Amino acid sequence: MTTAPPNRLDLKKDRGLTIEWADGTTSYYTIAYLRRMSPSAEMRVLREQQEKNPLTVLPAKAARATEGPLTAESAEFVGNYALRIRFSDGHDTGIYSWAYLREIDPEAKRRDTDGPPRSDATGSNG
Repeated sequence: MTTAPPNRLDLKKDRGLTIEWADGTTSYYTIAYLRRMSPSAEMRVLREQQEKNPLTVLPAKAARATEGPLTAESAEFVGNYALRIRFSDGHDTGIYSWAYLREIDPEAKRRDTDGPPRSDATGSNG
């Protein structure tokens, strides 16, 4: 199943990415979260290692501090299915497909567990 392209993207380079999806939902991803969840092979392997062993030592490249806070320097479409983001630490190998962005939406899990608002179960109006 493919994910429809978003209706609107709003990238604040020093804060995060807001996406308005075709189904009416909105997703927000901080820059730090997008960098940590990069779909690049390098970051996928690192996340898998950290799941197995929380004391995994970060590679020097990943642990290196950048001058100033992490930001998104630019973003570009990859075809009609994804977005590539270049971060201030030089990382730019992750291609964020629309499906992947839906999968990692920080609010999706909360929306799924909260469900629709519940009505008063007593049935009384007072």
